[in-house]
Amino acid sequence: MSYAAFGGPEVLRLVDAEKPHAGPGEIRIAVRAAGVNPVDWRIREGQMRPALPASLPAGVGLDAAGVVDEVGEGVTDVAPGDRVFGEGADTYAEFAVLHAWARMPEGLSFEEAAGYPSVMETALRILGECGVRPGQTLLVSGASGGVGSAVLQIARDRGITVVGTAGAANLEYLRGLGAHATTYAEGWPERVRAFTSVDAALDLAGAGVVRELVELTGDPATVVSIADRTAPELGVRFSNVAGSVPDALKETVRLLEQGTLHIPVEKVYSLTEAAAAHADSRAGHTRGRRVIVV
Repeated sequence: MSYAAFGGPEVLRLVDAEKPHAGPGEIRIAVRAAGVNPVDWRIREGQMRPALPASLPAGVGLDAAGVVDEVGEGVTDVAPGDRVFGEGADTYAEFAVLHAWARMPEGLSFEEAAGYPSVMETALRILGECGVRPGQTLLVSGASGGVGSAVLQIARDRGITVVGTAGAANLEYLRGLGAHATTYAEGWPERVRAFTSVDAALDLAGAGVVRELVELTGDPATVVSIADRTAPELGVRFSNVAGSVPDALKETVRLLEQGTLHIPVEKVYSLTEAAAAHADSRAGHTRGRRVIVV
């Protein structure tokens, strides 16, 4: 999957390309599924320039799960035939090169595995950046998507109380993940206050709520946004620089194996439906994750 100009989903084209090759410290996989993340369509629209400059034409996708097909120089922890998931480049494809990976736990499908890498890296990063600690309360605005689902479950594992906002249809889903839940309809700050005081907050949806989050926590240093680029105007951190993906994958495997992490796959698309996957992701209101099967 490729695009030759920045723009909407219609710029995506399925093209023939030569197989990439694994360089030193990399692996190539036969892709079975690729994760669909907001960063994918933000890059395609040109929103991420100059932080992530792209030469055109460019491929699409960061996350994938599949079978190791080729190992680069210095790679000793996996071999051809192993089932892995991880992060790389141009993963909406039959073959892709990964620079970070982990073996897939037993019982995990390729579709499930493909959606975890970027979601878990982001969730772990922003939990660290907002400074929330065990015994404290975290407010998550836009909590039902992939990152929000991961945040809620990691927080629960760490002994952090979570209040999440989402659409009315997703409130029971949030409660099932252990969160207090309310809609983001008018009056939501008062409903949050009725639950508890808030120590830290995350803005995952970019719904123009940063000011209210600061008012609820009382300190902009305890608020982090991954979706509102105007957040720094209020003293709030806008987080868009990835942390350690290998560490995130290691923690993902730990939580999966102990049975305390599960993020549902809301919808599966074929590679030819990548444009629809991007359009649906951009529309929001996701419960869990979206993935492309190859």
